[in-house]
Amino acid sequence: MDPKTLFSGMALAFGAYASFAISDAFSKLLAGMLDPFEVAFSGGIFGFLLLPFLRKPHESYLDIFRPQQRAMWLLRAFCVFLATAASVEAFMLLPMPEALSLMFLMPLFVTILSVVLLKEKVTAWAWLAVVLGFVGVLIVLRPGVRALHLGHLCALVAAFANAGSVIAYRLASKETVRLSLFGSSLIGPLVGNGVLMGLHATWPPTMVSWVYLFGYGFLAAFGQLLMMLATARAPANRVALPQYSQMVWGVVLSYVVFHQPLDGWTFVGIMVLTFSGMLNWVRQRIRYERMAMKERLERQKAKKAAKQAAKLAKKAAVSAPKP
Repeated sequence: MDPKTLFSGMALAFGAYASFAISDAFSKLLAGMLDPFEVAFSGGIFGFLLLPFLRKPHESYLDIFRPQQRAMWLLRAFCVFLATAASVEAFMLLPMPEALSLMFLMPLFVTILSVVLLKEKVTAWAWLAVVLGFVGVLIVLRPGVRALHLGHLCALVAAFANAGSVIAYRLASKETVRLSLFGSSLIGPLVGNGVLMGLHATWPPTMVSWVYLFGYGFLAAFGQLLMMLATARAPANRVALPQYSQMVWGVVLSYVVFHQPLDGWTFVGIMVLTFSGMLNWVRQRIRYERMAMKERLERQKAKKAAKQAAKLAKKAAVSAPKP
């Protein structure tokens, strides 16, 4: 892969995770102004800004509602709705680093669900990363030492729902229309959060709340667009690594905007979580490198065999008696 293309993909990934972190900060700023379901609903509205960039010339916007695998479409829609609603509530109730540390359990939940539902084989290194991730969460939460409340539960629910969305995406891998895949992540939050916010929705009271609402929804959609561009330029394992820059943004924004510094134990827990994620990333990279090396060896072997066959055919043609 061209180094410049790889660098641009990594840069876009860093921009995407920065957009997600700042979007989360806007949702936290809306705490006490608007209902969490109303905030999550706005994210689905602004997600429609991505559709012109996703639609291919031969595709119709109606393909959003015409999936080839309806069951997986509905499952993903429900998971995305649950994840958006729970994450907004978590950021409103918890300091950003604490909420992010719990949501970073998502890759570990994916590993567990892959074994249970997809029957995938998982190595000892992957299970070690899972164990370390849970240890990091226990250090952050410190159950029995500090009180746990709804915000912690919402962050865990968001992580699990996001993992369920990933599994649904894998199960729907035969879905060829991108609008159908992306449409479930729009319709789910719009319908689910729309129904729940309808019970006690209020008009944004001030211009500031409108700015915060636009910042949350637009940056969430913009981050998705940057992530889509990043994955088109760099391998998935390279794009996943900058995810931990989102934690840096969370720590900085929590301190500067919300005046919530980290305590020592939370910092230690975040470091353990980050190490578990890095271990998982290294494992994936080694796996992909081995697969790529195996493919290169097979291509070289096939090329060598083809040359040898051509050489033997030429030799046989030369040695054949002339009529």
